[in-house]
Amino acid sequence: MARAREPERTCVACRGKGPKRDLLRVVRAPDGAVKIDPGGKAAGRGAYVHRDRACARTAIERGALVRALRARLDPDGAARLRDDIEREVGP
Repeated sequence: MARAREPERTCVACRGKGPKRDLLRVVRAPDGAVKIDPGGKAAGRGAYVHRDRACARTAIERGALVRALRARLDPDGAARLRDDIEREVGP
């Protein structure tokens, strides 16, 4: 029996590809809130970033994450999202 292929996703920061389970999904929910989706199944528009501080910072600082999500974040919202992502990816 053939093995099922694992879904691949692209990091919005470095444009590197990897298995979906190795990347962190950030979602713009239907209500417009931008948040981390640890389960990877929340409703809304999603974007992926490597579970790495450098990719997370690059994605936020260059605006790649909000561009991919088609969202707007004020400076406080961006700082909060950066903190949430860094907390999720660890040291």
